Amino acid sequence: MGLLNKFFGKHMGAIILLTSLVALFYPASFLWVKTGWINYLLMLIMFGMGMTLKPEAFLFVFKRPLDILTGTLAQFIIMPLLAFAISKGLKLEAALAAGMILVGACPGGTASNVITYLAKGDVALSVAMTSVNTLLAPLLTPFITYMLLKTTVSVDVCAMFFSIIKVVIVPVALGLMLNNFFEKACEKMTGFLPVFSIVCITLTVASVISHNALEIRRTGALILIAVMAHNLLGFLIGYLLGLLLKMAPEKKRTLAIEVGMQNSGLAVSLAKTAFPDLAMATVPGAIFSVWHNISGTFLASVFQRLENKRDS
Repeated sequence: MGLLNKFFGKHMGAIILLTSLVALFYPASFLWVKTGWINYLLMLIMFGMGMTLKPEAFLFVFKRPLDILTGTLAQFIIMPLLAFAISKGLKLEAALAAGMILVGACPGGTASNVITYLAKGDVALSVAMTSVNTLLAPLLTPFITYMLLKTTVSVDVCAMFFSIIKVVIVPVALGLMLNNFFEKACEKMTGFLPVFSIVCITLTVASVISHNALEIRRTGALILIAVMAHNLLGFLIGYLLGLLLKMAPEKKRTLAIEVGMQNSGLAVSLAKTAFPDLAMATVPGAIFSVWHNISGTFLASVFQRLENKRDS
C-alpha cells in the first residue's frame, strides 16, 4: 500500500489533469458520475481527514496562537479579495465570478498538508491551520461570500452554512471521534486514505467538467487564467507576508502553501447549494482542484531544492 500511496502522491497532479482532459474532450466518459454525488464524495474526504486528526492539532492553537491567527487572517482576507479583484479585472460573467469568490472564501484544502510535507515546511502548523480554518468555515465562508457578492447575485447564506456543517464539520467530527476511540483500527485504515482521497477528488473534478464541458471549452482560456492568477498570487503574497513578519523559513513555506491552496472541492459542493441557478459557478472550483495540485507539487519541489541547498 505504501508504494501505491507514494505513486498517487507523486503523480496526483498528473492523474487529475489527465482525467480532467478526458472529461473535457470526451464528456460521456464521466457523465456517469452524477453531480448529486459531489457532496457525498466530499463528505468521505472530510471523514478521512478527521480520522487523521488528533486533539493535539487543536491544542496547537494555544501553543502558537500568533502563527494560527496569521494563517487564518491571511486565508480569509487575501484569497477572497484576490478572487474579487481578478473577477472584476477580467470581467468574468456572474456565474464564474461567484464561483471564483466562493473558492477564495473557502478554507485551505487538505492537500496543503501533503504539499507542506513535500516542501519541508512546518507540517504541524499546516495541519493546525487547516483544522482551525475548516472549523471557522461555516461562519466565515458564507459571510465573506455574501459581502463580496450581495450586489451581483443572490447568495443563500443559510443554505451554505448548513451545507458546510453537513459536508465538512459533521464528517470531520465523526472521523476525529473514531480516531479517538479506535486509534489502532484507524491507523490501519489511514493507509488507504491518500489514494482514496485522490480518487474522490478526481471523480468530483471529472463530474463537474464532464457535465459542463461545452461551456468550459467556451470560456476555458479566461477562467484558466483567472484560476492560475488566483492560486499563484496566493502563494506569492503568503510567502511575502511570512518575509514581512520575519518568520522562520519553514513557516514562510507553510504560510505560502496554506494561503495559495484552497478546499476547492468544498467550493464545488457549495456552489450547487448557494447558486442553484448558476451551473457554471461550480467550474472555478473544479479547475482550481486541477491546477493547485500541479502548481503546489511544483512549488514543493522548488522549496525542497532551496532547503537542500541551504542545508548543504
